[in-house]
Amino acid sequence: MNPNNPNNPYTYEQIARAIEHLNRTFRDQPTLGELAEHANVSAFHFQRMFTEWAGVSPKKFSQYLTLEYAKERLRQGVPLTAAAQDAGLSGTGRLHDLFVSIEGVTPGQFKQGGAGLTMQYGLFDSPFGTYVLGAFEGKITVLQFLNPTDDPLLQLQTTWPEATWQHHPAAVQALATLIFPSLNTHQARPTHPLPVLLRGSAFQLKVWEALLRIPEGQLASYDQIAEAIGQPTASRAVGTAIGSNPIGYLIPCHRVIKKTGLFGGYRWGIDRKQAMLGWEAARCEVGLRV
Repeated sequence: MNPNNPNNPYTYEQIARAIEHLNRTFRDQPTLGELAEHANVSAFHFQRMFTEWAGVSPKKFSQYLTLEYAKERLRQGVPLTAAAQDAGLSGTGRLHDLFVSIEGVTPGQFKQGGAGLTMQYGLFDSPFGTYVLGAFEGKITVLQFLNPTDDPLLQLQTTWPEATWQHHPAAVQALATLIFPSLNTHQARPTHPLPVLLRGSAFQLKVWEALLRIPEGQLASYDQIAEAIGQPTASRAVGTAIGSNPIGYLIPCHRVIKKTGLFGGYRWGIDRKQAMLGWEAARCEVGLRV
């Protein structure tokens, strides 16, 4: 595998190690050489690899990982009524205006846990590592990022325990290409919303829909999400619903942080959450949106 390919999981693993080091030492302003050492490459190659991945230099990116960045975003306020037009990336070689529409299963289907349904899945690479993608009749049902020791089938069965899962990457390849297009090819604008099929309670669906209204490059607190769904005292329940989101990245639970400005947890790892936030913020900052 080419380590300089931004969609290569090896690249993300290297960058994640550098981000983890940044998270511990950003106040000391670690040097390029220190970050390169944690990525196990030379400083020259790390600078080039990181810039290809993030669109900005490691030094610039580190600014987006500080608590001050998060606090400033919260001070600016988040327009939660904005449309979900900014859920994707734009620009040459990136998805141009990704739209996501939610369809929820019926209460009966919810209780059945997918019994009688046959779903396809495959494993794919992304700028944030390997992920498993599941779908049913062209609708995304699961997007879970994987650690090296994770069992992909177990991740799928946790969300849809009674469904029959078929390993069929070709059946979901087109969806994967829309979510994380190659950085080296032009991606046309989708003509229809990208549908997701969710199994969740009415409360969970409301929370996940609110997440879609957080624009790319901005953040919301758990309290703000609770207010957005009309239940301002339910921030703790909101946090639980966000933590159970089965479709990572597309339903951007990574854009929710604590009202104090702290990044908080993330079911797929805090380093991955910080990578996503910095990656999106960097692109908004350098004007790569159209």
